[in-house]
Amino acid sequence: MAINSSYDTILVIDDNPTNLEVLHNALGSSGYDILVEMDGLNGIEQAKNHSPDLILLDVQMPGIDGFETCRQLQADPATSSIPVIFMTALTDTSHKVKGFQFGAVDYITKPFQQEEVLVRIQTHLKLRRLSLKLEQQNQDLEQRVQQRTAEVTKTLQELKRAQLQLVQSEKLSVLGQLVAGIAHEINNPVGFISGNLKQARLAMNDVIDYLRLYQTKFPDPDKELQQVAAELDIDYLLDDLPKMFMSMQMGVERICNISTSLRTFSRADADIKVCADIHEGIESTLMILQHRLKAQERRPDIQVIKNYGNIPNIQCHLGQLNQVFMNILANAIDALEDMSQDRSYQTIQHMPNQITITTEFIDDERSVIIRIADNGIGMTDEVKQRLFDYLFTTKPVGKGTGLGMTIAHQIITEKHKGTIAVSSKPGEGTEFVITLPIE
Repeated sequence: MAINSSYDTILVIDDNPTNLEVLHNALGSSGYDILVEMDGLNGIEQAKNHSPDLILLDVQMPGIDGFETCRQLQADPATSSIPVIFMTALTDTSHKVKGFQFGAVDYITKPFQQEEVLVRIQTHLKLRRLSLKLEQQNQDLEQRVQQRTAEVTKTLQELKRAQLQLVQSEKLSVLGQLVAGIAHEINNPVGFISGNLKQARLAMNDVIDYLRLYQTKFPDPDKELQQVAAELDIDYLLDDLPKMFMSMQMGVERICNISTSLRTFSRADADIKVCADIHEGIESTLMILQHRLKAQERRPDIQVIKNYGNIPNIQCHLGQLNQVFMNILANAIDALEDMSQDRSYQTIQHMPNQITITTEFIDDERSVIIRIADNGIGMTDEVKQRLFDYLFTTKPVGKGTGLGMTIAHQIITEKHKGTIAVSSKPGEGTEFVITLPIE
């Protein structure tokens, strides 16, 4: 029944026809809609079907009595909120207490006075209206609280995403400026050395050719020249000198490759994606982490196994993807180093630390998949569930911020509309699977 209904409906359940007639006439003349039943079971069904605003219930009836009828009404969610007033000739206190225990709101003793019945009905109908109004207000308030909570939660999530983007952008910006400066300072002297090495190598070859020709034309030098040639070991020197120039040239090329890898890794990403080679990004990341992959005093080198597939260039923010690769690979190295603490050098040589990088192109799904797996200590289910949570970290204070994998998840899912998943078990290693759609 609506709270503001003009007519209240009252259900009268009584097996006495005279009582029913009296109550029907009295209540009807007072403006109420009246429903009547003469036994408890039919009264319960009537209450379910029409949901009256109040029930007048006789205690002593054939079949189930008023107490049992009230109990069943209160037990049913559809009728439990309807106020019940008992009508009975039983006046002892124990019956009244029993009626209240079964859920009645009031007790009218027969023979009843018409004025008293009307006053009691009006009072309880008013209480019911207030109760329904209060319930509606509580529901509205709860709904507003839920709505406000959802708004606050959404705002908090947006603030977290904004903070992650600021942290990520700041890191890439600072790193990009640093690397650009280093690359500029390296490229100038390296370019100078590389250009002069080429000319010096040509000049050296000319000098060697001249000396070889001189030895041919004058095979019998005097004693002083023979003595100097022996001291210098001139034949070995002429053979070894080109090799030294070759080694220097390789060193210069190595420095150029490192500089290029640094610039590739920290490239500034514009708002618009560019077509890039994922393998190039992975290689630049591995180049930067090379010092951590090399053999150390407590362990041999970490083997990197590359199973590169034939994948196309994709539209992406390569600098940000490199940040994802860096976080995953650095965490893999940490896991392998933690595991190495409990193993001897010889044991690790027999069962080497490995990181396996696999890439493939799924033509049917138009996507590129990158798998990065290690045979380290693995993760528990609890760590896996919280791995991408904001500020979650398993590292000691001062070593990890808890932002790395959260940023990685944001870069893959939001920036590239891809997915990143992890599978791991303690002692069985960890594998990250990144799926990037091809736009």
